Amino acid sequence: MNANSNLAASLTAFAVCKLSDLQPGVGVGALVNGQQIALFRLRNDDIYAIGNYDPFSEANVISRGLTGDLKGFKVVASPIYKQHFDLATGQCLEDASVQLPVYAVQVSGDQVSVLA
Repeated sequence: MNANSNLAASLTAFAVCKLSDLQPGVGVGALVNGQQIALFRLRNDDIYAIGNYDPFSEANVISRGLTGDLKGFKVVASPIYKQHFDLATGQCLEDASVQLPVYAVQVSGDQVSVLA
């Protein structure tokens, strides 16, 4: 068992929604274990969970951002000041000192769960 397996084993899966509730290209906010999470289902059906708090505008708005591809990264653009965050890592592409938390997602049948 590697370190990632140990970490995953210590996390709890929180059922968030049905897969059919997530529209491709549109974000959804969810409260998971006391944390605001932004869930995104991309047009290729990849699903990402990232922190909903935008540190630049100091508001929970990331779930309202637009998704796309920038410089080879799958990103969400903050709807306020338009910074781009890598959906896989949470890294801000415009400011390397800023990173949002990311969460593992599990899909079982039509159930979407976030590990936290």
